[in-house]
Amino acid sequence: MQEIKLRTATLEDIEALEIFEQGIIQYERPFAPQLKPDPIHYYAIEDLIQNKDACFVIAELNDRPIGCGYGIIQKSKPTKKERHHAYLGFMYVIPKQRGKGVNAMVIQYLIDWANSKGLTEIVLEVYSENKSAVKAYKKIGFQPGLVKMRLNTEELVEGKLKVRALE
Repeated sequence: MQEIKLRTATLEDIEALEIFEQGIIQYERPFAPQLKPDPIHYYAIEDLIQNKDACFVIAELNDRPIGCGYGIIQKSKPTKKERHHAYLGFMYVIPKQRGKGVNAMVIQYLIDWANSKGLTEIVLEVYSENKSAVKAYKKIGFQPGLVKMRLNTEELVEGKLKVRALE
């Protein structure tokens, strides 16, 4: 059995990461009707790779990228105990390698990086309707927090809210 290796991303990885980014976008489209039509981009990949406050990790199998993710130091809201936290994003594993713990390996790498920076709060975002991702993150130890909700008035039937009388 080949061993999955983790390493920090370089500018030479941009082509593979752009393909991964499109994989994320296509996977998330059913959860995000507000997305513009293709082509779109979520990430400034080159900037993330070069950012001193970020860690972009690549998971490889047989010297080929199979997954990725990044962590970046962000300032927390003034109401939070921690002044800064690590935000995780661009979590992706190619379909053939899913369910094998690759994402957990990437997250552990990023948690170790965050801890080395003195950060103890780790945050990520996931569409609440993406049940498989929510389940995977809960399995690792993440807990849901504040739920961000949206309303697009163009999606309302005849412009009316669906309001039921309180009983």
